[in-house]
Amino acid sequence: MRKTLTALALAAATLTSLPAQAEEARNLVTVVTSADPQTQLMSMVLTMQSVQQGAKAQILLCGPAGDLALKEAPASATAPQKPKDMSPQGLMRMIMDKTGTKVEVCAIYLPNKGVDASALLDGITAAQPPAMAAALMAENTTVLSF
Repeated sequence: MRKTLTALALAAATLTSLPAQAEEARNLVTVVTSADPQTQLMSMVLTMQSVQQGAKAQILLCGPAGDLALKEAPASATAPQKPKDMSPQGLMRMIMDKTGTKVEVCAIYLPNKGVDASALLDGITAAQPPAMAAALMAENTTVLSF
């Protein structure tokens, strides 16, 4: 009898905690450093799919991938790729516009590129290391690194 009551109590506790877990959105931080356009595009595809499945995402662009954030981005960032004729920068902008996902460049990207924030697309800013570290370390966060 005692085992039955314990099992019932555990089942009840589990069931009462499920709605709270179901309502909590997963956090996703996508960190892109690759210069490869296919890798950049796939990072955006997976980020978009994650957001469509309920994740709350943000994107951090570092090193060569920071060029995706430039108004005058290289052709590799803007050239359409198969099968959907979408570019890495185009899909990134779509993610920003349709989902409100925050996109940032690494804090050291702009000074090392020799440009200031005016070179970035509207809505993209330089990340603040303390805030980015907090996002990376937050509970219920998945980090995708490309």
